[in-house]
Amino acid sequence: METTSKDYQAYLFHQGTLFSSYDFLGAHEKKEGAAYVRTFRTWAPSALSVSLISDRSGWGEPRPMKRITSAGVWETELEDTSSFDGVLYKFAVTGKDGETRVKNDPYAFRTEKGGGRASVVYSPGDYPWGDGGYLRYRRSIFDRCLETGRYYSAPLNIYEVHLGSFITRDGACTSDGEHYAGYRQIADRLCGYAKKLGYTHVELLPVMEHPYDGSWGYQITGYYSPTSRFGSPDDFRYFVDRLHRDGVGVILDWVPAHFPKDACGLCEFDGSPEYEYQGADRMENKGWGTRFFDVGRPEVQSFLISNALFWFREYHVDGLRADAVSSMLYLDYDRGPGEWVPGELGDNRNTEAIAFFKKLNTAVFAEFPDALMIAEESTAWEGVTRPASKGGLGFNFKWNMGFSNDVLSYVSADPYFRCGMHGKITFPLVYAFSENFILPVSHDEVVHGKGSLIGKMFGEYDEKFATLRTFFTYMMTVPGKKLTFMGCEYAQFREWDYENELEWFMLDFPRHRQTSDFVAELNAVYLCENALWEIEDSWQGFEWVDVDSREDNAAAYTRRSADGELLLIALNFSRKPFPERKIGPVENGEYRTLINTDDVKFGGTGEYASVGPIAVTDNSLTLKLGPLSGVILKKYPAGGGWKITEVGSNV
Repeated sequence: METTSKDYQAYLFHQGTLFSSYDFLGAHEKKEGAAYVRTFRTWAPSALSVSLISDRSGWGEPRPMKRITSAGVWETELEDTSSFDGVLYKFAVTGKDGETRVKNDPYAFRTEKGGGRASVVYSPGDYPWGDGGYLRYRRSIFDRCLETGRYYSAPLNIYEVHLGSFITRDGACTSDGEHYAGYRQIADRLCGYAKKLGYTHVELLPVMEHPYDGSWGYQITGYYSPTSRFGSPDDFRYFVDRLHRDGVGVILDWVPAHFPKDACGLCEFDGSPEYEYQGADRMENKGWGTRFFDVGRPEVQSFLISNALFWFREYHVDGLRADAVSSMLYLDYDRGPGEWVPGELGDNRNTEAIAFFKKLNTAVFAEFPDALMIAEESTAWEGVTRPASKGGLGFNFKWNMGFSNDVLSYVSADPYFRCGMHGKITFPLVYAFSENFILPVSHDEVVHGKGSLIGKMFGEYDEKFATLRTFFTYMMTVPGKKLTFMGCEYAQFREWDYENELEWFMLDFPRHRQTSDFVAELNAVYLCENALWEIEDSWQGFEWVDVDSREDNAAAYTRRSADGELLLIALNFSRKPFPERKIGPVENGEYRTLINTDDVKFGGTGEYASVGPIAVTDNSLTLKLGPLSGVILKKYPAGGGWKITEVGSNV
């Protein structure tokens, strides 16, 4: 008997290799003559029975579903003269315990807005994408990587955004659920803002459907559904398309580690552990109150890998940042003695999670070689960004959590004590080339009582702003791609609050406006100067000039591009000025200032801003460095040789 497409899809799904499982499971409609036929399928291997319920029948008259595979796929078909699009539906799943649980469709493309949270029948149309030019540019970066042998030969400067609090409707609080701005409104505001300030990408805290605002999107119940808070799936397509057409990429936070225990969600979907691990030693994260995905189960692999590819295919996103990777890799994560069982290797490593990540990244890069796959991995796990074919997990970037912890603790300290903490700003370079790092100042740094970024800076009012400018200069000039959470770029003093809009009115105050101007100019230098992003995987692109001036709280280093262009960065994290600070050895030539954080236009004193070029003939130069300040200088050929570069021309 000929194997049907449905049979083959079912086979691959149960093998863990159906990477378009959303085309098989869920709700799908076709038109046959004058009739619309909608097929509903779900996976519930331990269920005694499954029925479909919907608002088309007033939520009564459950429609029994038929088990079509021995491994638990259930199916039913409905036929009508009108389309089912917009119909609300759920699955009534009766477990072996005899209890019937009403569940949302794990593969639903859309979710009801408001309190009901039912799945919504939705057939994607032909969205008129206008981002072809951007997608070609994205691919050109990958092609350049192949040519040069470098892992990402382009600037990557990410602006992290929580959609619900970036802007709200009329600036109102969203705690009542009624004042969210829409995807389109946010896109129109965000794309111009991100472009103006020099960010190459935005990264969105999870936009997949989630019931509880206070989870910031990390407790997902609808993995295939853009949250209805901000509009329809096409509204989200507009969001991505709008940013792409302005040259700004879109990265999504993605949560493959765990899911919440909401009654409508994945938790014990068929009345028993199904999507989650079965054993108590792996099932639950008590600290988060969530369940861990059983990534060793083939059907769960099909679900998650299909979901990752879904956002690339259907919404044109540029990358995914996988949340809580460490919690998946370690069997003893957030567990005490006696609460976990050693794995296959006899230690605390989860071999199923290791295999899953290799399989995930291999599948993504096979179809989207220019994708960004980013791991939030907070330990020293080896090979996170090593290709899966070479024994690594296969991501191409990893958040450098140690960088954030070290450097933020340094700038939070009284300068008097920084001499004993000098390693906080030099140690990150010891391991800078061990992985492909992103240096994050993320939402995690400005919430839960940690205070705002400007609030972390030690000192009086103006000293805080001066230190912040110097910190940003350090962050943007050491090796590693960049990520900054919204509000940090203009030094919002209030700690981030997910229910309230950012305090945009702060830009009416001089220091905050000047900080925004500084970040925009610093980002412009980052975009234009190849030396700051071209060689980030070896010491060829970075060299210490002054590494051990711990008593002065000072440091200096160079960055170099592939064609030999040279930048010199000098930093003073002390309260004392250096009217004549000798720095060397440096290459002879003419040096001109690109950025001086003490410039009056940025809120500095102006007293120590360098004027004119500095000629170096004896391999050293003397700089004026103000207190809590930094400078970026560029070496030009003797006698000038200015290269006029427009912002973004190297991108």
